[in-house]
Amino acid sequence: MATAGAPRRFCRCACFCTENLYVARYGLHVRFRDERQLRRDYGAVLRARGCVGAEDFRQLLAELEQEVGRRRRLAQESAARRALIASSYLPARPDVYRSLQEASLAPEFLAAAEYSSTPGAGLEGLLQRLETVSEGRRIYRVPVFAAPFCRALLQELEHFEQSDLPKGRPNTMNNYGVLLHELGLDEPLVTPLRERFLQPLTALLYPDCGGGRLDSHRAFVVKYAPGQDRALGCHYDNAELTLNVALGKAFTGGALYFGDLFQAPAALTEPLEVEHLVGQGVLHRGGQLHGARPLGTGERWNLVVWLRASAVRNRLCPMCRREPDLVDDEGFGDGFTREEPTTVDVCALT
Repeated sequence: MATAGAPRRFCRCACFCTENLYVARYGLHVRFRDERQLRRDYGAVLRARGCVGAEDFRQLLAELEQEVGRRRRLAQESAARRALIASSYLPARPDVYRSLQEASLAPEFLAAAEYSSTPGAGLEGLLQRLETVSEGRRIYRVPVFAAPFCRALLQELEHFEQSDLPKGRPNTMNNYGVLLHELGLDEPLVTPLRERFLQPLTALLYPDCGGGRLDSHRAFVVKYAPGQDRALGCHYDNAELTLNVALGKAFTGGALYFGDLFQAPAALTEPLEVEHLVGQGVLHRGGQLHGARPLGTGERWNLVVWLRASAVRNRLCPMCRREPDLVDDEGFGDGFTREEPTTVDVCALT
């Protein structure tokens, strides 16, 4: 158990460097330890998806080895990028770096958070203040940001994108966007959003998923545009819960689609489709299989916040589905801690 008052040290699971490596060309997440294991576990499905020649397989191996190397260097390289940005970047909108103000949030979101924080608040009352997208899948929608704040944040993100400063990939599936902790927006924007406004809602909506025990997050903005990323393959998130907020701009297509909880992508049938509405957020369990349809026209920018509860994930890593093999990491890491986990119900893990 951590000493009272000591700063919490977050970790990642060792599986980060071996599990869930995404191969975009074949639309496949794979486990990778060596060539023999890869051929044994995925030879048939890779051939069925077009990896048929020796050169195809050599190229795949090179890509996987490169990705493993990137993951091993990730914390060190991310810290270096953040330090460089902090020392040399001049923001276009300094106002978005100030501590999150209620004026930046949609009135409906404030009302839902205020209700959820009052004594005696219950799920039934909260659901009257949200849109239930799917009762069975426990997917909800609520306006999050006021329109002026969405515009200001987009202006800042585009300004940073146009700079010559280095930029980290949001995740293994998205190649365009911004990691908010590298840009310096974690502390003023995402942490208060999680602690003050989201947690009262998630405590009522997802008590069995650690919704009342959120203690870390990973936040990033993803961009979809012609000539860049246009769609997102089926996956589930390394999080207990996920908030996905459409920031803009003008676009067509790109709808989210959802399957079941921790469902294999190959088993996805009759998915639920959810359109993006600018300024509004979709809340769902991280283990809910989901993806994004191809963008039609325009540009789509979304803020994605992976919400994590160490009391849940310390018992079972959501990515390798085993007890986590902890490795010390920087910042929030992947949300694991070495503390003894508090007893909670683990969301749909059985």
